[in-house]
Amino acid sequence: MDEFGPEGLDLERELAVFLRRARATSGEMAREVHPDLEPAAYGLLVRLEDAGPQRATELAAYFGVGKATMSRQLGALDTLGLIARTPDPADGRASLVELTPEGHERFTRVRDARRSRYARKLASWDRQEIADLARLLHRLNAD
Repeated sequence: MDEFGPEGLDLERELAVFLRRARATSGEMAREVHPDLEPAAYGLLVRLEDAGPQRATELAAYFGVGKATMSRQLGALDTLGLIARTPDPADGRASLVELTPEGHERFTRVRDARRSRYARKLASWDRQEIADLARLLHRLNAD
């Protein structure tokens, strides 16, 4: 553990706090989209908004979950009217998952409110600090 150093321990502690808060915030945002939305499913909405229509297998691979888990989460989103499935033009046996207009509207409203909270929280930071944090988090996530 010595090679980790005190700065590594500080990082571990701050990441733990950040992740705990992020999980709580994700649950709040999920409930704002729809009262019956599971917190874990909120990330699916983010991905579909960012990447557009995708196959369930692509989503499962992206999140590192099994097909059964993805199928259950997509089924819940479908039941809530937040996603729709359409035939994949590249392979008629498969379907693409995408946000419905209602899903898009609900997600966008919550995302915009979240971005406003981030803007307020980071208002005293200079743009280079924000860029540095984004770059370093990207580097951490890439490994």
